[in-house]
Amino acid sequence: GAEIEAVRRALDRAIALRMTGPYQVQGAIASLHAEPETDWRQIALLYARLVALAPSPVVELNAAVAVSMADGPESALRIADGISGLDDYYLWHAARADFLRRLGRDDEASAAYTRALELAPSDVERDFLRGRLTGV
Repeated sequence: GAEIEAVRRALDRAIALRMTGPYQVQGAIASLHAEPETDWRQIALLYARLVALAPSPVVELNAAVAVSMADGPESALRIADGISGLDDYYLWHAARADFLRRLGRDDEASAAYTRALELAPSDVERDFLRGRLTGV
């Protein structure tokens, strides 16, 4: 609605002024997520920019998820497997499990879902992961 339009105008101004820092890129990503049709290719490109501006393992993981939606799970798995520092982060294991499941590597997917389940911080996440695990 009106809030999304205000954000888009602010982003357009920032881009016109060449003020594209991490917050503007994050805003652009959020704006694209608000569209009726998600442009995953554009989101993946924006995440690549965000990784360059504000690198972190979690940003890299988000980039991998966007790549999985734009280009498929194989490229995304390569990106995720190259990220260090997320061994204890349940969403890293959950994302890898999804990529592996989509590639038909069910045994590896089950192991990754199981590890994500062990690390998940709440019942909601654990319930979701249990559902995914039984579907593999």
